Amino acid sequence: MLEQWERERPDLDVSATGILGRISRIAALVDQEMDRVFQPHGLTGGDFVVLAALRRSGTPYKLTPTALSRSMMVSSGGTTKRLDRLEARGLIRRDPDPADRRGTLVTLTNDGLATIDTVAYEHAQNEKRLVATLSPNQRKTLTRLLRELLLALEHEGLARNHRSRDPDIGSASRASRQAGRLKGLRSIGDGE
Repeated sequence: MLEQWERERPDLDVSATGILGRISRIAALVDQEMDRVFQPHGLTGGDFVVLAALRRSGTPYKLTPTALSRSMMVSSGGTTKRLDRLEARGLIRRDPDPADRRGTLVTLTNDGLATIDTVAYEHAQNEKRLVATLSPNQRKTLTRLLRELLLALEHEGLARNHRSRDPDIGSASRASRQAGRLKGLRSIGDGE
């Protein structure tokens, strides 16, 4: 594809397309491989993220829904759907927050703890397998480069969001994003 662009439009620099296209393709392949670990346990990737956040929080494995949403970078509505699913399976429970009469604490149940401990091990083994073709030095280099790119993109996004709060700049920024979408440009997102 890149060679075709270079042949047809030598004036167009498509070097970033090769990088971002590969990142997008890798993300899709990794998602498929992650699902192979989660699905036998009746989990989605989103379910795993909730259980993992609670597990990482340490004993007594409790967080507020707001803290969960922030750790997962998901809207409160998206968090609620995940929590409903996990509560119906008995993997989490919602308890009143003794520190806030209006609040709730999400708690990992014993079944939830057993599930996340099993799945986390399988998940870590799967991730290790997925990067096994890279040497330790290559992994470190790739991790560093992807981190730099991610931080730059997140910084750019934060700056853009800040500018969009200014009514005069925001409308121009929105118009620019819409024009970009019309031209077929895409943005990528990644979590660490």
